[in-house]
Amino acid sequence: MKKGQIIEGIVERMDFPNRGIVVCEEGVCTVKNALPGQKVRAAVNKARSGRYEGRLLEVLEPSPLETGSPCPHFGSCGGCTYMSFPYEESLKIKEGQVRRLLAPVLEKQDRECLFETAKASPAVFGYRNKMEFTFGDEVKDGPLSLGMHKRGSFYDIVSVTDCQIVDEDYRKILRCVRDYFEELQEQGVDVSFYHRLRHTGYLRHLVVRRAARTGEILAALVTTSQTPGRTAAERPGALAGMRETEREILAGLAGRLLALPLDGEIVGILHVRNDSAADVVQSDVTTVLYGRDYFYEELLGLRFKISLFSFFQTNSLGAELLYSTAREYISGYILTSEETAGEAADHIGGKIVYDLYSGTGTIAQLMAPVAKKVIGVEIVEEAVEAARRNVELNSLHNCEFIAGDVLKVLDGIAEKPDVIILDPPRDGVHPKALTKIIDYGVEHILYISCKASSLARDLEVFLARGYRAERCVAIDQFPWTAGVETVCLLSRKKQVANPLKISRE
Repeated sequence: MKKGQIIEGIVERMDFPNRGIVVCEEGVCTVKNALPGQKVRAAVNKARSGRYEGRLLEVLEPSPLETGSPCPHFGSCGGCTYMSFPYEESLKIKEGQVRRLLAPVLEKQDRECLFETAKASPAVFGYRNKMEFTFGDEVKDGPLSLGMHKRGSFYDIVSVTDCQIVDEDYRKILRCVRDYFEELQEQGVDVSFYHRLRHTGYLRHLVVRRAARTGEILAALVTTSQTPGRTAAERPGALAGMRETEREILAGLAGRLLALPLDGEIVGILHVRNDSAADVVQSDVTTVLYGRDYFYEELLGLRFKISLFSFFQTNSLGAELLYSTAREYISGYILTSEETAGEAADHIGGKIVYDLYSGTGTIAQLMAPVAKKVIGVEIVEEAVEAARRNVELNSLHNCEFIAGDVLKVLDGIAEKPDVIILDPPRDGVHPKALTKIIDYGVEHILYISCKASSLARDLEVFLARGYRAERCVAIDQFPWTAGVETVCLLSRKKQVANPLKISRE
C-alpha cells in the first residue's frame, strides 16, 4: 500500500479504542470509525514500516451485526461508535479489545488470571450525568447549532436535540438554550458563537450535570467576556422586554430554563466566563444566576456534593457497579483461609489503604467504613477539597486527602500501606511513581484503568517485579462509545491465594 491509495476491504475486528482492522487485497490497514463486518472504502494516509492507517471514505456494505440506530444523529455526531449494533454485541467487542491487549502480558505469568465476562452498564440509554455541549454551526455560515462535534471535524457542530445517551431533561435544556439564542439573533442581537480560528464571538459551551439518584440539575452557560452586540434595529414582534445588556440576556435565559417542565429539578444556573484560546471548558470567572453552584448525588449509600468542575464518574449507576466490583475484589482476596466473606470488614478493619489518584475521594469513602484508615492522593486541589467536604458530609473520620503529585507525595507519608488502590488518568502511572508503589511490597494492589493499553504497559512492570494478576474484568461505563473501564487485582507471588474464597460467577 502507498500513501494516498484507495482501498476496499472487510473490517475484521475493532482494536482498542476505535480502530477498525480492514483486510483487503493489498494487506491490512487500520481505519478509525469502521465497524466489524462492514465493507468499506478508505484512503491510506499513513504508511510506515509495513503498517498502514487509512481514513474512512464510505461504507459500501453494512455489517451483518448492524440493526439500525435509535439515535437520528448517529453517524454525523462523533460521540458514539456502536449505536447501530445491539448493545450485547458492542459489549462483546469491548471485552475482546481488552482481552487482546492484556493477553500477551498475562500469558507470561506463572498462573492463569481469572478474566471474567464483561459487565454491562445498568443503564444503556440516558445514562450520562454530565454533558458539555458546544455552540457553532454545522456548515459554514449556517444557523446556530448547539451540540457535539461532527464526526471527523474540529469545527462543525451537530445539534444533538435527540441524543440518546442523555435523558429528556438534557434534551429539553439543550433545545431551550439553542432556541433562546436563535430568537435573540433573529431580533438583531449579536450573540454569535465563538469562532476558534478568529477568536471572536460570545457563546462557547453549555454544561449540564444531572444526578441520577437525586434528580438535581446544574446548568452553566460558558461565554467569552466579549460583550454581546446591541440590537441592530427595532422590529415588530421583538422579544417582550428585550434589552441590550448582557445581564438581562442572562436573566432571560435563566427564566426560560426555570419554566421548563422537567423530571428533575434545576438547583443552580451559572454563567462562566472563559477567554482561553483552547477549546476547553474552564472558568476565568463564575457567577451564580440562580440557586447554588453545586448539586448532590448519591452512590452506594453515600452522599456527594459536586460542583460544576468536580471530577465524578459520568455514569452514576455504572459507577456503583465499578466501585462495588472494586470493593468485592479487595474483600475477596484479603480473606484468610478461616474467614468468610461476611467477616471481610473485620479483617480489613486493621488495614491502611492508599487510594492513589483519588479524584473526589469516591473510592476512599467506600473503603473507609471497612478500613482502619484511607489516605487519598490527588494532584487536582479542587478535587481534594471536594473529597474533604464529602467525608464530612458522610461522617467519615478515617480518611485523609493530600493534594499533590503521587510521585512527590509518597515519600512524605509516614503511615505505610497494607493495600493500594490505583485509579490513574488515561496515561497510566508515571514510571517513577510505579517503582515507588511496587517498593512498598504490599500483598494486594487494585488497578482501575480507563485506558486498557496503559494498563497493559503497567502490568508488564508489575509482573517483572514479582506481582501476578489474579482477577480482571472489563466494565462498560460508557455504552455505545469506544470507552471501557478495566478492574484488575494484583497480588505478590509469595501470597498464597485461596481460590475457594473467590466467587467464580
